[in-house]
Amino acid sequence: MTFQKAIEPMTSPCFDEMNGGESVSPSAPRALYDRVARWLENSPPGLLDSRRQQAEMLFRRIGITFAVYGDKEAAERLIPFDIIPRLLGQDEWRRLEAGLIQRVKALNMFLTDVYGAQEIIRAGVVPADLVLRNPAYRPEMQGHRVPHDIWTHIAGIDVIRVDDRDFYALEDNCRTPSGVSYMLENREMMIRLAPDLFADHRVLPVENYPDALLASLRSVAPPHCPGDPNIVVLTPGQFNSAFYEHSFLADKLGVELVEGRDLAVRDDVVYMRTTEGLKRVDVIYRRVDDDFLDPLAFRPDSVLGAAGLMGAYLAGNVTLANAVGAGVADDKAVYTYMPEIIRFYLDEEPKLRNVTTWRCREPDALNYVLDHLSELVVKEVNGSGGYGMLVGPHASKEQIEAFRHKLKAAPEGFIAQPTLSLSTCPTSFPGGVAPRHVDLRPFVLSGAGGVRIVPGGLTRVALKEGSLVVNSSQGGGTKDTWILETDAATR
Repeated sequence: MTFQKAIEPMTSPCFDEMNGGESVSPSAPRALYDRVARWLENSPPGLLDSRRQQAEMLFRRIGITFAVYGDKEAAERLIPFDIIPRLLGQDEWRRLEAGLIQRVKALNMFLTDVYGAQEIIRAGVVPADLVLRNPAYRPEMQGHRVPHDIWTHIAGIDVIRVDDRDFYALEDNCRTPSGVSYMLENREMMIRLAPDLFADHRVLPVENYPDALLASLRSVAPPHCPGDPNIVVLTPGQFNSAFYEHSFLADKLGVELVEGRDLAVRDDVVYMRTTEGLKRVDVIYRRVDDDFLDPLAFRPDSVLGAAGLMGAYLAGNVTLANAVGAGVADDKAVYTYMPEIIRFYLDEEPKLRNVTTWRCREPDALNYVLDHLSELVVKEVNGSGGYGMLVGPHASKEQIEAFRHKLKAAPEGFIAQPTLSLSTCPTSFPGGVAPRHVDLRPFVLSGAGGVRIVPGGLTRVALKEGSLVVNSSQGGGTKDTWILETDAATR
């Protein structure tokens, strides 16, 4: 099989975003970080520790927690927040933004096609079984046109950096991407706890994200929607790990937060139960997985959705964001075809590179992966949250052998990637500052008016020394992401 240029493995030095050199041998700060470096140098001892404690107290008071499934000792946790921001210059952001817009356009075109004419399958670009036998493929959606051909209204594209110029797309999250509440709350926290540092930079705003999201959702209302569309956020309920975010977004959007039991379907029209009677619902920003949306269409034991919701959806009387079946596009095996998908639909070269990936469903790739397990990261194609993953260089012999058996038993369920040289950013810890690996999840909105991205995203940081796993469920933290108006932080 053919791969793009490989990313250097972790045995090579990592790019340090503040100093511009290697994390193990830092040089002078880049101009972009000059003021941050001076702020850190001039901060009195204990200041960062004190601000970290204040942030934890404020987050706990607000109630920003997430659930860790299966963790009996700490069912509710705070995601650690680091007060040292991550900076990107405007030129860097423009390059990244262009790649994200291109990628999300292609993803929506791919979904429109695979649930329509399936031209990309007939052309032999993407294997039919990869789509039609995919657990996220919904045959109920075959032949169904969604408003404006938008399937993934809110996409979270995970991006990594390996040098002073190149960004790589690591994952495409097209179902129910989470984390935007932390992007917004982190900005509020920085303004509150480091006002002097924030005022010293021209940081592009992210607080207009709720307005942009609301406009996108309104724009995809059903074509026969009477008057202004009524929008709701559908949550699985308070025991879901991201419930805080669901309630946060409903509040910021100025719409109702509902559970499945709050909805009723009459004659293929969705209504919300209110104290004044039933009120029609036109757009549902749903944070409930496909399987649980409608017990009549999917899992009959689900109590999280509403009976008849799928019928109303297929009748065109309500819009679901993101669309049912959008998960086909964020399958990690489909991810490996994204360069070809972009070329097929847009006739353009990808602006964001893919990470070199071995599809274990292919015999030659499987043999390579089995021979190099101790060097690679192996992921389940439908996995998320950092679960079900092997990080070869950090794994025990027993873990490697266990994965070897999994791969041999069901190779089609896995992909493998090199252990990447993720860039590092300075991160504060009790008593000091040290570089830690980071990624970035920008949130890409698609509506009738096109694709829009607020300048920034959620920077996730692997807090453990040497760790590459940034997921909050695996002990990762977050940072505020500053996109500066100028590439050098000058005024």
